[in-house]
Amino acid sequence: MEDEKFLTKDVFGIQRELPSNYVEREADKVFRDSLNRGHHVVIFGSSKQGKTCLRKRNLSDSEYITVHCNNRMDLYTLNVTILKQAGFTVQISETKTLSGKAKVKVAAGWNLFARAEAEAEAEREKGTVKEYQPLELDPEDVNDIIKALKGMDFNKNIVVEDFHYLKDETQVDFAQELKAFHENSPYIFIIVGVWLEENRLIALNGDLSGRVKSVNADEWTDDNLNKLMSIGEQLLNIVIPENGKEQLIEKSLNNVYIVQEVCYELCVENEVKETSNNTLTLDCSSLDDIISKVISQHSGRYYNLLTNISEGFQTTELEMHKWIMYAILREDITKLETGLKRSEINTRLQNDHPRKNELNQGNLTLALKSIASLQVKKHTIPIIIDYDSSNLKLNIVDKGFLIWLSDQNREELIKDLGI
Repeated sequence: MEDEKFLTKDVFGIQRELPSNYVEREADKVFRDSLNRGHHVVIFGSSKQGKTCLRKRNLSDSEYITVHCNNRMDLYTLNVTILKQAGFTVQISETKTLSGKAKVKVAAGWNLFARAEAEAEAEREKGTVKEYQPLELDPEDVNDIIKALKGMDFNKNIVVEDFHYLKDETQVDFAQELKAFHENSPYIFIIVGVWLEENRLIALNGDLSGRVKSVNADEWTDDNLNKLMSIGEQLLNIVIPENGKEQLIEKSLNNVYIVQEVCYELCVENEVKETSNNTLTLDCSSLDDIISKVISQHSGRYYNLLTNISEGFQTTELEMHKWIMYAILREDITKLETGLKRSEINTRLQNDHPRKNELNQGNLTLALKSIASLQVKKHTIPIIIDYDSSNLKLNIVDKGFLIWLSDQNREELIKDLGI
């Protein structure tokens, strides 16, 4: 509608619902095509790059259930959570599984036995043979999970958010399950995680090749971001000067979160709270300050990251996590954008580590593989650094950290590490 008003907070900035200036990208097309073909879907990318928005844009609330992962979940707990979200009530059984854990009794509805017995009695009174009985199942047996879901005519997609928080062994166990879900059920899983490697799930289980499609939500081209700002201009009846747009895209390192937040703050500074009655050209003279303001909101997290990773899980003689952070601080920002290879970190440590003669690839690899779980343990959430085991590369999955790093005195940061 021509006279429709939009609030600035509903157009720019980070919000709970879909922003009014949502931009369709290649990722949207890949996501829809993958669902239509019945594939499991993995949505991956850096933090705050639109993974959740992509899912919400292409699926209605009635088409999926959502399970949020954490680092305390094993396969048993994860599957029980899926059953609960699907609408089952779950009660611990006295019977044990082969692994020694308790089986569970499940039934549709919120009152496990009363509802089942009432419905069974009602059916008997009607003279039918249909009875609803609670199921006793092993939450670690994918066949039992499929049987339970089919038994209640469950027909939704299953979204597994924050998959990267799961322990490594749980990720592997669940990747094994996904093959069975693909072959023996109609259920589609949508896995959402913060990482930059395209085939992480396939690396966990090679049998998923051809059964899982990865969707890269991390890629925001200059055209995507220009369109994002252009739609926002139309909705709010404003003009952001072209040189301001170019400056913002370049300094944001194509990070959509930073672009959205800076545009919001720019509107606030120009006193644009809603659609302007008359076309207003925004003053971008303080754009650099606004970008710094948006990035500085996360300074505490970034300083904590340096400390937390450097401390490691415990005090060790080689202090490998501290020296990995040292290698990051010594590297060019442009190099960090594309990822730091394990061999490059090793070369740096062989030159600068005081006990380089005692180092080997195993020390470094073990520390790199645990860097995500270390951040979770230290409550650095969402994670900022991740290791790609397939391509042997360390990635910065929060571009805000790179922008913040480019404005810091890195020699002072290295001294703060105690090096």
